[in-house]
Amino acid sequence: MHSAQELVSQIEALTSLPDVYMRVREQLESPAGSVATVARLVSADPALSARLLHLVNSPLFGQRGRIEDIVRAVSLLGLQQVHDLVLAMSLQGIFAGIRPAHLDMRRFWRNSLLTGLAARAAGVAAGLTAGERLFVIGVLADTGHLVMYQTVPELAAAARLAANTAEEPIEAAERRLVGCDFAELGAALLDRWQLPERFITAVGAQMLPRLGGAYAAEAATLNLARRIAEADEADLPSSAAAALVAPETWSLLGLEPERMAGLREGAEIDFAAYLSLFFPRM
Repeated sequence: MHSAQELVSQIEALTSLPDVYMRVREQLESPAGSVATVARLVSADPALSARLLHLVNSPLFGQRGRIEDIVRAVSLLGLQQVHDLVLAMSLQGIFAGIRPAHLDMRRFWRNSLLTGLAARAAGVAAGLTAGERLFVIGVLADTGHLVMYQTVPELAAAARLAANTAEEPIEAAERRLVGCDFAELGAALLDRWQLPERFITAVGAQMLPRLGGAYAAEAATLNLARRIAEADEADLPSSAAAALVAPETWSLLGLEPERMAGLREGAEIDFAAYLSLFFPRM
């Protein structure tokens, strides 16, 4: 049996984040952090700066007038949002060298993106702030499976088979066969990266949101978003997906199951635009 910390420690390629992200984070955490310095850091990476400008000028952000200057873009977005967006834009590169057995990476990133969009939609509907932060947390929600399929692929595949054939919850099958579940693994990876506590706790508690403490609502958005992504992959109607969401999730968010179809539609509408911005190689 394996612990989450043990499996994460085996993935040397994932123990560090890109330099540009780390420097942006330093600016965010520093009392002396400035828009000008963050803009200079982003500008030093032509691909990243082009994508950030593309994003801020897209209909998704609704800016009036064309923004062609990184300083202006960072000023409009704010340091916190730039931090989150740079992290999201870096994810595909971070995992570029990971080729897990038994895991279709294109399908994985597609589902992760939809989970992020659904988490954002659920957060907005529930009146939570920082919708783009929820999007990033949602994209990160399933990273534990990347670790699991890279380190113990046969056990991970066996757990998925058990979940599919015996109707056993995937997290229960993973704890039984692997020793930890994907949510624990994801939280351990984000902790290794020293991401904000909100990220770590929400990902770790996504299957039991009530255990998220101060971040239970964020964990609930992931719980709901996961069901939307699963329904999309399996081509299930929204009513069936809503029935699979735990009552505590609806209660924590102050939403009713009847909202599921609208949340799903909102996530799917933005999918193509976000795919081109955050995962252009797909």
